[in-house]
Order: sequence, then structure tokens, then C-alpha cells
Amino acid sequence: MKPSTENVSHISPILVGLMGSGKSSIGRRLSRYLKLPLIDLDDYIVEKAGRSIPEIFEQHGEAVFRQMETDALREVAGKPAVIATGGGAVLSAINRKILKEHPPVIWLKASPEFLARRIDGDSNRPLIAAGDTLSKLREQVEIRYPLYEQCADFILPRSNMRKREAMQSIIDFLNKRAGC
Repeated sequence: MKPSTENVSHISPILVGLMGSGKSSIGRRLSRYLKLPLIDLDDYIVEKAGRSIPEIFEQHGEAVFRQMETDALREVAGKPAVIATGGGAVLSAINRKILKEHPPVIWLKASPEFLARRIDGDSNRPLIAAGDTLSKLREQVEIRYPLYEQCADFILPRSNMRKREAMQSIIDFLNKRAGC
């Protein structure tokens, strides 16, 4: 029997985590469960900009992309939706403030080794496009994990957890948060 969504349908979770942690795929499942739209921040930026993230990076640089990310997060935070951020959204102090103002923030935490197996060779990820994915992810862990932790209301250790198990953990957290 599928749990009822009536107690958590008013909750609009925001998913954070490194690239490849499952923000988009779990976000899709969570949006179906909560009967809310999914706003994938990267897709939102691509649609608004009319170009891919690698093109934005190549033509304008990371700083312009990060500003677009902040603008997009400002626009969508607080809307009735499941929001999947980009992996670097937490790098901005402004974004961290926005995230803290719009809980719950769910951190999909995964090891660099797990992530490297999932995303190695993905040409749509400019920060790892030059190769040596594992080493780059380890660098990101050092910088970003403390920032994710600052923002997170719930930490979900992904590891080898199946999406179904991840979903159940998130639903349990949301039900507990809603007082069920």
C-alpha cells in the first residue's frame, strides 16, 4: 500500500548534492509522489538561456553561470514544487541563505567513488569534462560537503542505496517533519 501524500503535499523539498547523486532522478520520483512539478534548476537555466550548460560555460564562463543559477533559485524557491539544484548551487552564500529560508533541504550524499562510476565521461558536465573525474569529485567534496551540511535539513547517504529505498527514506523524513 502506497503511503498517503495528504500530510506532506504542502511540503516543497529542495534537493542538493554533488553531480550524479540522483537529484534529478529522485526529484522526478518525488514530484510524482507529492503530485508537484519538478523544477530541475539546470534545465530551468538551459531553457531560459536558450543554450546548454557547457555552452554557457564556454561562452560566458562559470561566474556568469553561477549568477544565472542564483537568479533561477530566487525565482523558483518557495514555489509549490520539488526543486533539484545544480551541484554547485551551495557555493554562493546568497544561495545558501535562500536554501535555508525554504526548507526542507535534502542532501543526497554520496562518495566520490560512487559518483565517478555514475558520471565518468558525461560531456554535459563542464567541471569534469577534461577527465580525471574521481580526482575532481574529491576536490569538490572538500569544498562542498561542509556547505551542503550547512543547508541540509535531512542527509540521505546514497551509497549503493536503490532509488526506491532513497525515496522511502525521504518520504519517512517528510512525514516525520509534517508530524505524521
